[in-house]
Amino acid sequence: MKSLWKNEEVEGFSKDPLQLRVYTSRLLGANPDLVLHGGGNTSVKLSQKNFFGETEELLLVKGSGWDLATIESPGFAPVRLETLKRLAELETLSDCEMVRQQRAAMTDPGAPNPSVEAILHALIPFRYVDHTHADAVLAVTNHPDGEQSIQEIYGPRVIVIPYVMPGFVLAKKVRELTQNKNWSDYEGMILMNHGIFTFDDDAQESYEKMIELVTLAENFLKDRKALDSLARAESEEDLQKLSLIRREVSRIRREPVYAQLDSTAEACGFANLKNINELASRGPMTSDHLARTKPEPLIINDDIEKDVSLYARNYDDYFRRNTNGSQEILDLAPRWAVWPGYGLVSYGRSLNDSKVVRDIVSHTARAIQIGEALGRWEPIAEKHIFEAEYWELQRAKMESFKQSPEFQGKIALVTGAASGIGLACACEFVREGAAVTGLDLNADVENILDRDEMLGVACDITDSGAVSNAVDETVRRFGGLDILVLNAGTFPAGKLIEDLDDQTWDKSIEINLKSQQRILKTCIPFLKQGVDPAVVFVASRNVPAPGPGASAYSVPKAGQTQLARIAALELGQFGIRVNVLHPDCVYDTGLWTQETLERSAGRYGLTVEEYKSRNVLKSDVKSYEVAKMVCTMAGSIFAKTTGAQIPIDGGSDRVI
Repeated sequence: MKSLWKNEEVEGFSKDPLQLRVYTSRLLGANPDLVLHGGGNTSVKLSQKNFFGETEELLLVKGSGWDLATIESPGFAPVRLETLKRLAELETLSDCEMVRQQRAAMTDPGAPNPSVEAILHALIPFRYVDHTHADAVLAVTNHPDGEQSIQEIYGPRVIVIPYVMPGFVLAKKVRELTQNKNWSDYEGMILMNHGIFTFDDDAQESYEKMIELVTLAENFLKDRKALDSLARAESEEDLQKLSLIRREVSRIRREPVYAQLDSTAEACGFANLKNINELASRGPMTSDHLARTKPEPLIINDDIEKDVSLYARNYDDYFRRNTNGSQEILDLAPRWAVWPGYGLVSYGRSLNDSKVVRDIVSHTARAIQIGEALGRWEPIAEKHIFEAEYWELQRAKMESFKQSPEFQGKIALVTGAASGIGLACACEFVREGAAVTGLDLNADVENILDRDEMLGVACDITDSGAVSNAVDETVRRFGGLDILVLNAGTFPAGKLIEDLDDQTWDKSIEINLKSQQRILKTCIPFLKQGVDPAVVFVASRNVPAPGPGASAYSVPKAGQTQLARIAALELGQFGIRVNVLHPDCVYDTGLWTQETLERSAGRYGLTVEEYKSRNVLKSDVKSYEVAKMVCTMAGSIFAKTTGAQIPIDGGSDRVI
């Protein structure tokens, strides 16, 4: 393992202990083999003057909710050191009371809650304390001869602590086992099945000790050829099955989730191991991961519905075996799955959640194989797994991350998404929690929708192959499809029927009608496996109230509407709702150029301003207002509505 310390980067704050703490914390967080997504914690002990000018000894420890990779000074909670040391002397202390007392001992009430390991950090008599869940160390400790191997690697250089539940009981155990030890005789501390601590009065030295000690564990694994055991295999792809798996997991969890497939050679190799069913069910790499991963994955075989239901029953049995009666069972759904032949699937109610799970699972799969190569992968016992999973502090932490916007966990595809109504729809869906794929002929859509929750795809909707690829990419990235918004279209120049050329007519029919059917047809197999699936056609006021000179636009829009009505009849049995929105007076889109406005106004003998205010409400309609209506029609308010046609036109006297 390579040290990332650079002298030139610390020149500006070499005399600022807190800034050095931030720097080395980030170095640790930058290495996923040491720290994953909020794992690990660091601290620094300082003397500061309080409000009354009195000097106090403080422990500044990583606060809850902060990630070492990106932590800043406000991410460290300042706690009175003496209070923490006195807490360690108590015979018993509940976790909730520990949190209360640590909070009460803070000098800044606006700071985040201190790490649950704050008391342990206080007990270690050095200015800087670093704690990670290093993969190599965990791989060594998670097998029957783990402690013997640790002694072989480090000898007397480290203190070894048997597995103990994190929090107060761990601090108490460390205090008990180190009372008669001289901490200066040691470079670090190994917590079996949990992680590693290093410490020093110098920030760089504490960090470098972490790198050195973990490197020794890595070399131990190399010497025993354990790293050569990692399996690799080519993956298959079945997006229909991926979509079905996602639906079934969402059903068990009772909320939509994203499903991300890791189909790398390493993931597929792990999934294809002959004893994978038994191996993957032994337990996690560290108890700190349980809140994200649950004790074991779903194993996918041939009958997906049966497999997911079996997982739910087994989890319920696990809960009943271990509960003391005071806990409330969590949802029965898995957080990840082993899919032989295909790879590993991670689930999350947000994309970030699923990515966190994916990263943890990737490292877990690697550690499991290394552990097997050393003799046997053997993490903590089931009772300890349950204790950690249902630890009230961990549960409270995870609950604090929850949000429930309308479309949390849902997946939408919007056509014509580079501008106007389509872009407004994409943004509104994301604001309400969804992930969105936006299609547009304009290649700029790829940059416009360039963020985690958005996928912009340059796509000619008249090209069947391009449409199919775009839909596949949506499922590949997010796991399925729940919502389809058919918004893309063209607005040909107004011409009377007798003056209308074949090319203009055919192009409009192709884009405004045939392409809509093509996209719908491509999406239906995935919508059938969606969560509360919905389709919204963005048609036009011209359908119920056509005007002269607009046959090339009005006719295919009327065809769209009829297509939607028939789709509502055909797809209702699968729970797919299909509704139509008829906008008008939406002048902030690319369809309405000044020339178009003047031409349309002229047909009615009106000025542009008179034309724009000709509706009952004397007001134009904004793209974002149409988007809000689209989202409403795709959401719970329209849960029992299908085949409807809704105007959003400021009130047309011809429609009313």
